[in-house]
Amino acid sequence: MAPLDRQNAFSGTKEIAEPLRIDVGRLEHYLRDKVEGFFGPLTLKQFKGGQSNPTYLVETPSRRYVMRRKPPGKLLPSAHAVDREYRVISALHAQGFPVAKPIIYCADESVAGTAFYIMDFVAGRVVWEPQIPGSNPQERAAVYAAMNATIATLHSYDPARIGLGDFGKGENYVARQVDRWSKQYRASETETIDEMEKLMVWLPQHIPPAGSVRLVHGDFRLDNLILAPDAPRVLAVLDWELSTLGDPLADFSYHLMAWHMPQSDSAAGTATLSGLDLKALGIPSMADYVKAYRERTGLDPRPHLSTYLAYNFFRIAAILQGIIGRVRDGTATSEFAPAKAELIRPLAAKAWEFARQAGAR
Repeated sequence: MAPLDRQNAFSGTKEIAEPLRIDVGRLEHYLRDKVEGFFGPLTLKQFKGGQSNPTYLVETPSRRYVMRRKPPGKLLPSAHAVDREYRVISALHAQGFPVAKPIIYCADESVAGTAFYIMDFVAGRVVWEPQIPGSNPQERAAVYAAMNATIATLHSYDPARIGLGDFGKGENYVARQVDRWSKQYRASETETIDEMEKLMVWLPQHIPPAGSVRLVHGDFRLDNLILAPDAPRVLAVLDWELSTLGDPLADFSYHLMAWHMPQSDSAAGTATLSGLDLKALGIPSMADYVKAYRERTGLDPRPHLSTYLAYNFFRIAAILQGIIGRVRDGTATSEFAPAKAELIRPLAAKAWEFARQAGAR
């Protein structure tokens, strides 16, 4: 089977999937009344990328917007919190952090069937392959430096000072995440995976010691960034659904999974740096990338890095299992969602590999 061209598969828009269609006239009427300067007619397309909250391109004669909405149907507890997304990007936009400008949040489900928000459209590049095909070593190095600096900036904020002091419990973040994703995994479980069973026992007993509480993104990675069209600069960080207060080292180590992600040529959409000549590509080694973050923030994930990676691989396996649960229930938002099923076992195995590096038996 030929490798999936992820850049083509996940870039751009498509016609809206039948279960995710909304009344365009009702939405247009609402936005005309509520958003200054808005006028129709509007057209809607669904973005190809993303697996959780359906995301739409809203086009009018004079301006483009982006709409994020809660998916229809039965949902897992606490998932798809678009109100929290809107709140966090509002707070960060006020600080000059790279996010799309928030425009309006609507909790009235009569408008689009579920709660949603509208934000500005940011024109730029979304790179779906971590090796950045078609680039050059200098640009790749600069993109990774910009990504590192962006998450370091996020973790530098005092949540209370930017109006997010009550955005989550903060303390015991990893323990609560392990508990949450264990429960959500169980709620969407479709088969028994031995490594997941062992991880759900081992992880709660080996939580890294708590450090400073910071705002965490929860899904920070290269393909959740919009880069400038012609420069290695981050214009916007996307997909804040999992953001909360918590452990910045857990958040940072999440996107280190790219250096270790199991290989897959399917439509699962999870790319990897594993097996690539990083030096020739201009991409830093994981050790050098960690060093840059440590120098920027003063925070050091190294003493418990294997445990953090075990936790993060477990967590992403549980998240993907939730997607499979939505496939089962008919509410998945991406045509590639069913292919996620084949990645859950390799991710669980990788998580257990890191747990064994951290001392698990």
